[in-house]
Amino acid sequence: MRVILTLLLLMLVISAVLLGGQAWRQWQQFQSLPINPDGELNLWLGSGTSYAGLVRDLQHLGLAGPGWEWRLLGRLRAPSLKAGEYRIAPGTDLGSLLDQLGQGQTRQHRMTIVEGWTLERLRSELAGDPRLRSRTADLADDELMSRLGCEDCFAEGWFLPETYFFTRGSSDIELLRRAHEAMKTELSASWSGRDADVPLASPEELLILASIIERETGAEAERARVAGVFARRLNLGMRLQTDPTVMYGLGPEFDGRLRRVHLRSDHPWNTYTRHGLPPTPIALPGRDSLRAAARPAAGTALYFVSRGDGTHQFSDTLDQHNAAVNRYIRGRP
Repeated sequence: MRVILTLLLLMLVISAVLLGGQAWRQWQQFQSLPINPDGELNLWLGSGTSYAGLVRDLQHLGLAGPGWEWRLLGRLRAPSLKAGEYRIAPGTDLGSLLDQLGQGQTRQHRMTIVEGWTLERLRSELAGDPRLRSRTADLADDELMSRLGCEDCFAEGWFLPETYFFTRGSSDIELLRRAHEAMKTELSASWSGRDADVPLASPEELLILASIIERETGAEAERARVAGVFARRLNLGMRLQTDPTVMYGLGPEFDGRLRRVHLRSDHPWNTYTRHGLPPTPIALPGRDSLRAAARPAAGTALYFVSRGDGTHQFSDTLDQHNAAVNRYIRGRP
């Protein structure tokens, strides 16, 4: 009898060891196998989501089941979950996912503010972006700048074109604040590094000139040359006579075609009828335009005209300029 009991006990022990080993292998496999082998998925966790809520969300995505492994995992290492949107990349295993959720490694989205956009265009892009919470749609431009701590700033021009990263659910004013602070930093650096004889009285004037350069040329190699033309005209007391300022001043009246009557109609932004810089920026200038305005290229050119291929023909005299206009604008030899 004692031998039989011993054998039974031994068999129970062996069975327990075998079952335990099988369970351990299943547990190890459970934690290490990819939960998302095929494609990328997004997981959104609301504020205060519990581990049980996480499992339900994963079940809805087809990544979790009701097995004992999930319940044991919750007891052993359920993390303190941080709200946000998470990217579950192909091949992600469960341990990596829990580390990601516990550390708050939320998915980063991007938005690029394009050089030469107006503030109106920027605000329209922000309002139409479903990834951002709108907090500025009902604010006038001056109210927006007041919220950003720049009460005396004319809003146009004060946001640096750049690619900004954010998490889904961030507010538009958070992104605008970052773009505004970036512009202040870049403007300060450009002003500090300006040429001693640049004909500008303040950083604000540098911002205005940079915005004109931005709208005049998209060719990086030309920005300093365009800046040089404008600097020489300012030094000589000549009018800038730049079309983009006129277009900006026309506002909604401008239909895409600039006419002679527009050039003759006086308003504060018409640099054909008024000397000096316009009263405000006319667009959002990028870093290169800011630096060009601060350090214009040396030279003798006082005029330039578009060649129609994204570059410009520069001229020293009015006769040379008129010949260039005939060639590139009017198509005359």
